[in-house]
Amino acid sequence: MFNLFSKNTSEKPQDVKAIREAILVFIKQELQKMEGGEGKHIKGFQLYIACIPVEKYMYESAVFAEEEHHFKNEVQRIADDFAIDLPKTWTMETVFVDELPQQAIKMPNLEVALYIKTPEHAAVQKSGTAYIRILSGEAEKAEYTLSSSDGKINIGREKQAQDSDGFIRVNNIAFPDSSTNECNKYISRQHAHIEWNNDAAAFMLFADDGGVPPRNKVKIRSVKEHNSVKLTFTELGHALQEGDQIILGESAVLEFSYHSNQ
Repeated sequence: MFNLFSKNTSEKPQDVKAIREAILVFIKQELQKMEGGEGKHIKGFQLYIACIPVEKYMYESAVFAEEEHHFKNEVQRIADDFAIDLPKTWTMETVFVDELPQQAIKMPNLEVALYIKTPEHAAVQKSGTAYIRILSGEAEKAEYTLSSSDGKINIGREKQAQDSDGFIRVNNIAFPDSSTNECNKYISRQHAHIEWNNDAAAFMLFADDGGVPPRNKVKIRSVKEHNSVKLTFTELGHALQEGDQIILGESAVLEFSYHSNQ
């Protein structure tokens, strides 16, 4: 196994071996935070790489892109060395992307980030109420009330939609297909959903299959941070803040708030 303590990781690695060692050191540092059996809660890891095209071949070699089990074995070896009890069913996935997901843990010296998948659990149950207002597009209601006890709150075109597995999905925030409003036709039947996250004590927005490229889009315009966030993965959500605007498709706009207008 590589010597994970001898390398200075403050500089950008320049070759395949150095990149591999740097990534493994990074994963090791994150795993160390879970010593004492905490690893048993991990469902898997997603490693995101946003390197420039001419360097992609080096990163593919560094993570054994052609042999997925090989890099997973390296991570398992680190977990064993530090007595981190990963479950037998844990998964390892490497994804090359244009930009790193906001909620993944980013490496300081490489355009690489790690997302650790764990089940949602918390010792203290929190609660919350919020509101979604329709600013552009035509939904069944002008304002919707969200509660932390609601579970998954689906957003999409039409009240009911059939998914690829044949199941019927009910959209809680529905944009009728019969509407003459141009915004509605760019909304997917399975576009997005909102869910309460007890650990973050926040409502999280997720893109669904119909709301990620190459299909339609989900964007958030953050009033507080003065920037826009694109949701390009169904697994990673965005914690909604007061005044955030959610853009569905081309021009439908929803506003998130903790204060009702009604």
